[in-house]
Amino acid sequence: MNKRQKLVPLVVAGLFATATLTACSDDSAAQAQQGQQRPAPAVEIITVQPQAVEVSTQLPGRTSAYRVAQVRPQVSGVLLERKFEEGTYVERGQQLYQIDPAVYEAEVASARAEVERAKAVMRSSELRYKRFEELLQENAVSQDEFDTAEATFFENKAAVALAEAQLKSAEINLEYTNVNAPISGIVGRSNFTEGALVTASQPDPLVTINQLDPIYVDISQSSKAFLQLKADIESGRIQANPNGNAPVRLNLNGLDYDQEGELLFSEVTVDEDTGAILLRAKFPNPDNQLYPGMFVRAAVSEGTLNQALLIPQQAVTRNSRGLPYVMVVAEGNKVEQRMIETERAIGNDWLVSSGIKAGTKVITSGLQNIQPGAQVRIDNSSTEQQ
Repeated sequence: MNKRQKLVPLVVAGLFATATLTACSDDSAAQAQQGQQRPAPAVEIITVQPQAVEVSTQLPGRTSAYRVAQVRPQVSGVLLERKFEEGTYVERGQQLYQIDPAVYEAEVASARAEVERAKAVMRSSELRYKRFEELLQENAVSQDEFDTAEATFFENKAAVALAEAQLKSAEINLEYTNVNAPISGIVGRSNFTEGALVTASQPDPLVTINQLDPIYVDISQSSKAFLQLKADIESGRIQANPNGNAPVRLNLNGLDYDQEGELLFSEVTVDEDTGAILLRAKFPNPDNQLYPGMFVRAAVSEGTLNQALLIPQQAVTRNSRGLPYVMVVAEGNKVEQRMIETERAIGNDWLVSSGIKAGTKVITSGLQNIQPGAQVRIDNSSTEQQ
């Protein structure tokens, strides 16, 4: 075999390798060109704009009566009659019980007789005093005799005043045999029945009356949140009602209570153990739907927050440290990551305190197809938050 015959296979192999490399280069170039021509991913956005929103906080609460009166007897005696139906509404001054008045009627009669006797003695001493006054001017009696008559008269006059005071006390005790309601409200279960012996100022009440309209709701809140609420109202960031108090709504067993209450900032106490603030709200209760001791959820309205920035919760993602961030469309339709701070959830949105400003285009849909620095296309069907 000559040299030419030996070179032919080598040339053919070289040409085949060159053709293969050229084909691979052409495929790579085609793929690169296709990658450059691939359209940018579509995303939906909202353009954040400041707005006024109603701000409220859900807190646990418990109802308590507006007024509570534990009715106790003022005098001792046997109960003759109960004059009310348990669980009904009673008016202030309405008679609830009748204590046996016989002993006190006798005391009143005795005190009246003593008043009449004392008055008779006083009148006699008064005549003697005036007579001795005339005789003293005529030197018919001595000065000592006149002084004695004068002292006797004033002593008897004082005795009349004392007898009248004792009569008044006896009459008051007689009135106390009628046990009356000190306040208007719902009367509870009677702790004593007819025939029971009761004593004045006994530890056990005869019955308890609760005034339920209006009614209090005691709400627990952290001291930090309370001070922030006060500061926001004073600065005008939150608009309270004309009285400077925040309106409150109740949720009872999953149902909204139809009456709006008012948070009383004057009724504030601090728990020394926990540092929590106990706020008191007052609610109308015309139909007695609320009773003392009921657990409720109170939506404490913190007024209107002006210039609030809201973004949908679906637009917020959290990193490995749990910090929230959003993806925004920046200049040139390029994606940027922005760390934000959220204050609270309002409906399906987050209230944002920092990290974005008015006019920011926040991506709400298509987040799985983008990354920071990528160029995106805003879908024409996206909606902007007004």
